[in-house]
Amino acid sequence: MTVHPSLQTYADAWTQSIESIAELVKPLTEGEWNRRTPCPGWSVRDIVSHVIGMECEQLGDPRPIHSLPRDLYHVQNDLQRYMEMQVDVRRHHTAPEMTSELEYVLIRRMRQLRNESRAPETMVRAPLGTEQTLELALHMRAFDVWVHEQDLRTTLGQPGGLNSPGALIARDILLDALPKVVAKDAGSPPHSAVVFDVNGPVEFLRTVRVDAEGRGSVDGSPSLGPAATLAMDWETYYRLACGRVRPQAVEDRIKIEGDQALAAAILDNFAVTP
Repeated sequence: MTVHPSLQTYADAWTQSIESIAELVKPLTEGEWNRRTPCPGWSVRDIVSHVIGMECEQLGDPRPIHSLPRDLYHVQNDLQRYMEMQVDVRRHHTAPEMTSELEYVLIRRMRQLRNESRAPETMVRAPLGTEQTLELALHMRAFDVWVHEQDLRTTLGQPGGLNSPGALIARDILLDALPKVVAKDAGSPPHSAVVFDVNGPVEFLRTVRVDAEGRGSVDGSPSLGPAATLAMDWETYYRLACGRVRPQAVEDRIKIEGDQALAAAILDNFAVTP
């Protein structure tokens, strides 16, 4: 890779996760491509179709002209409709078609990254006809492919990558969303603090503090008198934050101290990915 230094971390994380995806799906039989994953509404084939489609868009390929069926219960808004187009158009592709297209897209994207000379602030294509910086685009692709790598690992019983470079990017993105979850969505009272104690392959202790105006901020210093403390392992944390599991299904893996009602409200609003 010869990308700008500020992009290198994202490029490396993206490469590791997407190569892991390719290795995971290469040996699958035709029937295994239809297996349901933790990603709502999507099978193994659907996840790989999504990854292929999003990388094609980063390459500047035209989007498919395709009409979505009306009975896709998991498609609720414009962004989901946008994402589903690349998925639904490949729903009847065979295993060899899927693996060969993924391999071809990987070759093209890695060549693009090797030759990438644009500045991080260069504006590039984003979903729904908008634009974003090249840095944000690669940041979000690294996050997206790591989460979908984990979807596939869970489905196929092939654990791994929970402390990879992509995992650390996911940690930071999910932590950025915490203040809104705690302060606005869960309605934590002004002048309160909520502590998150996460252990496992990725460990961290973070405090979300709510100021007098009800705005939240996150930092790494402990709180002496938090309203609530939520302790869990990293896998449970990311699965909740990415909407892969409901709090009730993993309540035995979460330890709550303090205000139980506030903690429940936080967990009910924990999913932050679209």
